[in-house]
Amino acid sequence: MAKNRHKKLRVLIVEARFYDEISDSLLAGAVSVLQKAEVSYDITTVPGALEIPCAIALAEKSNETYYDGYIALGCVIRGETYHFEIVADNSCRALMDLTIYQQLAIGNGILTVENELQAWERVRNNEKNKGGFAAKAALCMIALKKKFGDNH
Repeated sequence: MAKNRHKKLRVLIVEARFYDEISDSLLAGAVSVLQKAEVSYDITTVPGALEIPCAIALAEKSNETYYDGYIALGCVIRGETYHFEIVADNSCRALMDLTIYQQLAIGNGILTVENELQAWERVRNNEKNKGGFAAKAALCMIALKKKFGDNH
């Protein structure tokens, strides 16, 4: 069964809900950019940042809906253990692997910060909202794929 392609651009937002209020702000920034660009989108949630790449890979493999690109949203805040490095490094590395080896257009809006204040500084202002930046990056990469003739 072929994927259902849309004439209008369609992206999937995958958001980690580990920090709900920060996630809400990241999502608002991404949605604002997509709405202004008149891009269709779906949203799916996962528990944490490590699950985002898997969700994107599953969506890409699915025969249900075609997505032109993906937006990864989440927040990883340093704690007292090495877990921060594992989550931050591996979630970002897995997203890069998807972009390089599967040529997926992904905007990475996973915050990796030292504390909650730094996270809020990156989502409060609409002009500096990292969710919005991730959406813009995804749209830019979609355009780049089209420019170079991706026939996905």
